[in-house]
Amino acid sequence: MRSRGKALKKKDGKLPFTAMGISSVIHPKNPYAPTMHFNYRYFEVEEADGKMHWWFGGGCDLTPTYLNREDAVHFHRTLKEACDQHGPDIYPKFKKWCDDYFFIAHRGERRGIGGIFFDDLDSPSKEEAFRFVKTCAEAVVPSYVPIVKKHCDDSYTPQDKLWQQLRRGRYVEFNLVYDRGTKFGLFTPGSRIESILMSLPLTARWEYMHSPPENSKEAEILEVLRHPKDWVH
Repeated sequence: MRSRGKALKKKDGKLPFTAMGISSVIHPKNPYAPTMHFNYRYFEVEEADGKMHWWFGGGCDLTPTYLNREDAVHFHRTLKEACDQHGPDIYPKFKKWCDDYFFIAHRGERRGIGGIFFDDLDSPSKEEAFRFVKTCAEAVVPSYVPIVKKHCDDSYTPQDKLWQQLRRGRYVEFNLVYDRGTKFGLFTPGSRIESILMSLPLTARWEYMHSPPENSKEAEILEVLRHPKDWVH
């Protein structure tokens, strides 16, 4: 249940829990409008002795098909400003956590250009943790919507669309192989599978040993996915 794998005392082989959250994934049609995902969640688990454990988790991240440095700076700066309201050390920690979490190990690259990610947030208090999560959730629209408005009418070629579909193949790989939320949902009895898989793009593509030309705009985004950047300093 928790990322650090804390052992909890079960009662009759069971561990009653409550989970709730809000999630959204947007996969735009235009290759120049990036995919955005956010999720903020809350868990409670009751041990056999009645002791209650609670924690928050979540994050927000951006997955562009093509790199636009101005967009990357805007997205990360907006999230940093939200985090900074609760402490100067939060954004760097959660930015690195995001880069590490969304790593596709068998490809040697990240799913996107990151954002923030955290789990097991149970301090300094439930009220303060909730205020932090609320601030982060309120940053989703200003971090992303201006980027969509900027690019939704950009012209694009069939080659651009092909690259978008290949990148969405990587998105599918991460979600089905590594994502803890997806695996948690699939292994929870009675889950709505369609709701769990709603994070996947409608279409995706794979090509054998595909590699973009050197110095191309496709190669540019791959460089960033393989070597995460600091976008706010």
